Amino acid sequence: MLGEVSKFSDAVRDVPGLEWIDEEDLAGEPDSSAGLAYLMVPDARALAELTSLWSYWKTDGILPHGLTKWSKVFSLLADLRPWGPRDRVDPFDAAEIELALEQDPSELLRLELELVYRRSPVRGAEARLAVEQKVMEAGGRIIGHSRIDQIHYDALLVELPRSSVSAVLTYSQASVAGADEVMHIRPQAVATSVHVDDEGGATRPPLPSAVRRELGEPILALLDGVPMAGHSLLSTHLSVDDVFELEPTSPVSSRVHGTAMASLLIHGDLGDRQSALPRRIHTVPVIHSPDEGDETFPSQRLLVDVIYQAVVSMREGEDASSPHVLIINLSLGNRRARFHGRISPWARLLDYLAYRYGILFVVSAGNTSEPLLVADFAGRIAFEDSSPELRARSMIKAVGGFMAQRTIISPAESVNSLTVGASNEDSVSPDARSRSSVLIDPYASLLICNPSSTLGPGYSNAVKPDVLMPGGKERVSVIRSDDQGIWVEPGGPGRSNGLKVARPPVAGVEASEGYTTGTSASAALVSRTCHRIHDALERAYGEAFLILPSPQRAVLLKVLLAHAARWPAETVTLIQSCLGPEDRRQHVRRKDNVRRFIGYGVVDAEAAVTCADDRATVWATGLIGRDQVVTVSMPIPSVMGGKALPHEIVATLGWFTPVIAGARAYRSVRLWLAEPDIEGLGIKVSSDQPDTNQARRGTLYSRRWDGRKVANIVDGAHIKLNLQRQPDQDAAVVDDLIPFAIAITVCMPDVAGVYEEVRQRLEVRAQVVV
Repeated sequence: MLGEVSKFSDAVRDVPGLEWIDEEDLAGEPDSSAGLAYLMVPDARALAELTSLWSYWKTDGILPHGLTKWSKVFSLLADLRPWGPRDRVDPFDAAEIELALEQDPSELLRLELELVYRRSPVRGAEARLAVEQKVMEAGGRIIGHSRIDQIHYDALLVELPRSSVSAVLTYSQASVAGADEVMHIRPQAVATSVHVDDEGGATRPPLPSAVRRELGEPILALLDGVPMAGHSLLSTHLSVDDVFELEPTSPVSSRVHGTAMASLLIHGDLGDRQSALPRRIHTVPVIHSPDEGDETFPSQRLLVDVIYQAVVSMREGEDASSPHVLIINLSLGNRRARFHGRISPWARLLDYLAYRYGILFVVSAGNTSEPLLVADFAGRIAFEDSSPELRARSMIKAVGGFMAQRTIISPAESVNSLTVGASNEDSVSPDARSRSSVLIDPYASLLICNPSSTLGPGYSNAVKPDVLMPGGKERVSVIRSDDQGIWVEPGGPGRSNGLKVARPPVAGVEASEGYTTGTSASAALVSRTCHRIHDALERAYGEAFLILPSPQRAVLLKVLLAHAARWPAETVTLIQSCLGPEDRRQHVRRKDNVRRFIGYGVVDAEAAVTCADDRATVWATGLIGRDQVVTVSMPIPSVMGGKALPHEIVATLGWFTPVIAGARAYRSVRLWLAEPDIEGLGIKVSSDQPDTNQARRGTLYSRRWDGRKVANIVDGAHIKLNLQRQPDQDAAVVDDLIPFAIAITVCMPDVAGVYEEVRQRLEVRAQVVV
């Protein structure tokens, strides 16, 4: 049923015998963001009567006496029909399946069949057997099965003949799509790829053996491709647990993805020459390249099951391979699963695991190589010779025109994870950058997401990506021109643009270094920065920090990373002037366009890790109970008073929420900060941040207040921030204590003494709220 779901649900409550579908019987639904509503009716006879009544209403617009309450329901609907084949195959999935039919010459094609989840294992097994029988009757076979009760996931991986797949695409009731036990039909997941090109020179020498012995136990894990563990830049740091036995099927020359991501985690951009992390990195390969082509997920297993088993092997039981892991880097996605409103099983799994184990998943937003129409130019020369501002404006308008096709890629919509987009930054020297004669820089000095980066928002219109991190200063190439303008596509990495990483041997060349770009690299840099934040906290607070439970430490890392992000003013101005609306009173829509591109902003990694004399940050972490309010107090240093200079206060709140698979209120718990009393502080709500309603929809909530008026500050002044907890809209009450963290910063640029005064008043102690 299509319509305004919030009004629709109110109308339904007035009709006896009608209710929202039982969350125990239907996983992942109802999904209001997809524009669909799902109802339970008592039996087949009632359903027949309902559809008959709908037909009557569509014809005459009136209903018989005694049934007029249905008018309120029907007036909000575009259509009413029983759940059937057309609903089991999403249009976007159907397009991917059709593409696979065109490109894959195999007689049998693989599909994922997500079943209607039934809480009873017996009923679930009966349903599965019925679907398996239908698959075999269609000439197919069963490849794998996975059932994960905690996220209401029950699915089959099957192979079907091409004719049977075509029948699914035509919504034939006789096909597998007609099976009542099937909820969704999707193409088998395919891993996103990463490119490493252009040899970057000889590798640096390995670390001395003394350093090797001093490396600590892992707090950071990498789920990625098989790395080249013997590479001189990686061998001292990597601890590889080949749970799925993918190493034997991965030639060394094909180990590109895992090697590049491991390099970025350990060393960052090699062009920056940063210090290596002080701990080992736990690595579980989940993609491989058996035929030296693109790296793929294990073909005999469902992707969700692979990720589930990988994480459980680290953290569960006495045989846990890495029980202290707090951060898991996922520079991966399912390129066949763009986010279009419905949360994916992979994202549901990450949300559950984050809350269950207290793990911060850092996920790449995804990239796209689809061409863009830039309408302001007739040809390549005009585009290249135009002013930097005109090129940037034209590119922003071009990306804005394709926003619906450039959405984030599963599992980037996960609500508990930190989703990362790629900002157009790297450490390539101006001299090396000037040597590129083919590719064109569309943004020049403008700090914004790369041309290939996917855009938000996320599930339930939440801010996604959460933040941006350097992903190489990506350029574009003009592939053709026509009467509409020029068509451009993102160019690959190279010496003139990209992050420098370790690479395996290619075409007879020994293992060395190369360059990569994209959100996969950006996510790895965020994971590395979170590790560095953990190291800084460990140095500052020692055991007082380390004894904090895993969920509180993990969510604190999430908060402190996001706390260092901000909207670049020039970028905000340009996006809003290009995409509007022109009416400045429509500030919510204007901010929406900005946050689709850059989330909460671009992260200043050094600000997240280091101290400065002109700013001070207080953090608190703990557990918050049902309907509880927690107050955190921040000293306002007197040195900030009496000066008409720019100054600001920034607060960032984060938490891990339990999720309710199958419920409309999937997030279940929401926290937010009440607006504080800032009278006399010479500041106001900053315009360069997401709207409050946009910020309240995820599990990060960041607010900024700034100004340059004189602040009247008395001795001992504080600002108090109240963080509040409530059930998410329409959610059942959850009694669990929720792990949260908050960071508050006061800053007056170039004014010494801010940090020292706050430090003295707080007596340098960690705040732990229970």
